[in-house]
Amino acid sequence: MAGLPCRRLLCRLLLCLAAGAAADLLLEEARRSVDLSTHLAKVSAELSLANAAGAAASSFLLALEPGLEPRLAYLGVQVKGEEEEENTLEVRETKVKGRSGKFFSVKLPSPLAPGARVRVSVEMVFTHVLQPYPTHITQSEKQFVVFEGNHYFYSPYFTKTQTTRVKLASRNVESYTKLGNPSRTEDTIEYGPFKDIPPYSQDPLKVHYENNSPFLTITSMTRVIEVSHWGNIAVEETVDLKHTGAVLKGPFSRYDYQRQPDSGISSVKSFKTILPAAAQDVYYRDEIGNISTSHLLVLDDSVEMEIRPRFPLFGGWKTHYIIGYNLPSYEYLYNLGDQYALKMRFVDHVFDEQVTDSLTVKIVLPEGAKNIHVDSPYEISRASDELHYTYLDTFGRPVIVAHKSNLVEQHIQDIVVHYTFNKILMLQEPLLVVGAFYILFFTVIVYVRLDFSITKDPAAEARMKVACITEQVLTLVNKRLGLYRHFDEAVNKYKQSRDISTLNSGKKSLETEHKALTNEIASLQSKLKTEGSDLCDKVSEIQKLDGQVKELVLKSSVEAERLVAGKLKKDTYIENEKMHSSKRQDLVTRIDNILDAL
Repeated sequence: MAGLPCRRLLCRLLLCLAAGAAADLLLEEARRSVDLSTHLAKVSAELSLANAAGAAASSFLLALEPGLEPRLAYLGVQVKGEEEEENTLEVRETKVKGRSGKFFSVKLPSPLAPGARVRVSVEMVFTHVLQPYPTHITQSEKQFVVFEGNHYFYSPYFTKTQTTRVKLASRNVESYTKLGNPSRTEDTIEYGPFKDIPPYSQDPLKVHYENNSPFLTITSMTRVIEVSHWGNIAVEETVDLKHTGAVLKGPFSRYDYQRQPDSGISSVKSFKTILPAAAQDVYYRDEIGNISTSHLLVLDDSVEMEIRPRFPLFGGWKTHYIIGYNLPSYEYLYNLGDQYALKMRFVDHVFDEQVTDSLTVKIVLPEGAKNIHVDSPYEISRASDELHYTYLDTFGRPVIVAHKSNLVEQHIQDIVVHYTFNKILMLQEPLLVVGAFYILFFTVIVYVRLDFSITKDPAAEARMKVACITEQVLTLVNKRLGLYRHFDEAVNKYKQSRDISTLNSGKKSLETEHKALTNEIASLQSKLKTEGSDLCDKVSEIQKLDGQVKELVLKSSVEAERLVAGKLKKDTYIENEKMHSSKRQDLVTRIDNILDAL
């Protein structure tokens, strides 16, 4: 509690110093440019500051207009050195005694001596300051917006001279304020020069003009970066997109949209997302599935992906999609011993002039990462770290969760995550796989070698043996019946070619293979007899019936020889063949019935 009064005293001292800095500096010239050609308001100002005090000044103040304070997305200040190089200056938010509003203290690279001058460049980006008017338009109407600001450069210093240049998106201007008789050329309005402007001067500036540029806004985005020490970094972005321009009034006509080039001129058909040059395995999908209307173009320094939603986006319309890709870790992950540093963009390029209302970044580090420290180029909100479980994880991977709102393209900068990781832990997952397979194989080996039956059952074993022998008999009998079909083919070829060698070769093959199969069946028949099975008699009956089938087959071949030799008339041969085929079919049917009974 003793330190609390000291901190209060220090704050009051800083406020007094800031108020003194505001009174002692003089703004000799301010050249401001307001770019309203997109859905953002980009304000750049070239300032010439002079130190009119008797002591050196180490910093100066910047003030924001009260109406634009919540819309500020980015503020950057640079100063030109002796060799015309630009140095970025440190900017910190501060307060001014007796003044409300938002102020920033900008630290100069070196103290500004009394009477000296310095030229600085100020860049500010504001979001959601262009309001559609009218707020609802039909498909065929153009989009008009209103910008409200200040004719003067809002400053805590007395300004000797200043000018304001407003860049619009088109030449079609409905109305604009005319302080000081401004000049207008095409899509540009120039105000000033204004002389001897007191501090904190305000005069309403209003411009109503046509602006059909894409009013796309990322309302919510979750960016997940999963780091693997096995050589890969997986990136996935879940994006909720909304067209924040004038809301579509009335129905949407696809026919008019495709037929008329100016139909839905403020709508968005597609946009380009720029991925890192090393991106691979890119996918683009939504809740329905993969979206095949995208196009990928690989360049030397990047990968361009044309994102085309399933439908064009009009004012008030939304879409949701997921984009993901893989990156090689050696381009973004650095290490020295057990010390690792991951250097990646906090937010990446989604589309030109992008605006992100809410961003959540999750960085999934390898399991076992410790002593985590994050270096961010700008202020971010860190949430509590989480744990992420995936394949072969035991105690979970640490997840860094960070949030930031109101981001623009200037926020596309690198974030650095430092952590320590014991390399011996890389063996954890391979050892888990080896151990799992070892346990599986060991369990199978033990299982197949154990007999879980309480008592042995000789009858069951005998039935199993008989079933096995019967299965072999079925296979051999079917194979033997197939020999007759092959011999029939040889007889038919002989009748066509009259080549006796074809018939003799088929007959020899039939005799040889038939004899071998018959002997095997006889051997199995004797085994059945040994087991005391009554199936032995049925196998014996099959053998007898097969002998009759063979006899009919051979008779058919003999009559075929007589027919070819001219010793038998064709009519007689056909009649005998029908009779033999009928008897043979009856015998085969009886064999099949017995086989079914087995």
